[in-house]
Amino acid sequence: MAKRVAMPKRDTFLTDKRIEEEAALLLAEWAQKHGEVNDPPVPIDEIIELHLGLTYEIDDLRSRFHHDDVLGAIWFDDATIRVDQSLDPHVHPRMLGRYRFTLAHETGHWRMHRDRFRRDDTQSEMFDGEGKPSFICRSSDRPPEEIQADKFAGAVLMPRAMVYRVWESWRGDAGPVCVLDLEIPDFDTDPKRNQTIAMERFCKPLADRFGVSAQAMCIRLETLELLVRERPNLLFG
Repeated sequence: MAKRVAMPKRDTFLTDKRIEEEAALLLAEWAQKHGEVNDPPVPIDEIIELHLGLTYEIDDLRSRFHHDDVLGAIWFDDATIRVDQSLDPHVHPRMLGRYRFTLAHETGHWRMHRDRFRRDDTQSEMFDGEGKPSFICRSSDRPPEEIQADKFAGAVLMPRAMVYRVWESWRGDAGPVCVLDLEIPDFDTDPKRNQTIAMERFCKPLADRFGVSAQAMCIRLETLELLVRERPNLLFG
């Protein structure tokens, strides 16, 4: 039976390997109780409610916190996740990937940071009569815990073995694809931006299968070395 990975104390560094292990453990726990997730998309909403016992809902977080880039927030003591209404997939279907990623991101905070970030009882700040959230996640605010939660979200929504299996089926080959071999558009004067557009176009079909954004899929494929920016040097292979 899989064992919970002990989390370091507050302000310590979490390796990518540790984050991957924690994401894999959550999926293993779900599989033990509800059956293994063999095909995408990973049911992150069910994992949150049925396995972790958390509540999640849509809210106008940008008005609540007076920032126009708030995506989500989590209240550890209330076991509640809230996602900003701008990501509501029922109103904005194109936001489904970002909505699911935000849910997974907040789940990452719950799994990795809950035991290290306790409520500060000296704080009396209240938001509409509710306690202060443990994390407010903004697109422009990237402290270490936010980066860790992003990596967790990528690992839990796009599990390593599942991505490799679907990739091989989709491509007909288990090998990586080099960005230089993609059709690069000339929409922008910035070559890097054109390359990014090409990568996201390429990743879009796979992203749709996993229920994530093309951007998130690009990052995950690069992490897994399935999408590479330079051709491998085979001279000394």
